Amino acid sequence: MPGVAVRTGARILAEVGDPSAFPTAAHLASYAGLPPTTTRRSGTSIRGEGPPRGGNKPLKRALFLASLASLNSPGSRAYYDKKRAEKKCHNAALICLTRRRVDVLHAMLKHRTLYQPGREQTA
Repeated sequence: MPGVAVRTGARILAEVGDPSAFPTAAHLASYAGLPPTTTRRSGTSIRGEGPPRGGNKPLKRALFLASLASLNSPGSRAYYDKKRAEKKCHNAALICLTRRRVDVLHAMLKHRTLYQPGREQTA
């Protein structure tokens, strides 16, 4: 995958361990601490607006840094720019990109295939 070098790839594989433990990509994203957040509102109090703080921090960091490095890739840059056009700030757009790359990573681990450029743009 673009942005994943030897050390980052090794870190991701070491933290994920057995990929069969994650039946869906959402399970892997939740383990990494990348699930979507929900806003809890009651009257004038608003809670749950911040970024998720749980999950496997070394895995989340490796995925986040790999996404940041992948911005040189045309597919990743197009998705990032699309999220920025939706008025998301840099970090929110990068987290969206990271979550999308987790979907691709889960499919690669599940099917034991190598990354194929161009296939993630259709997902």
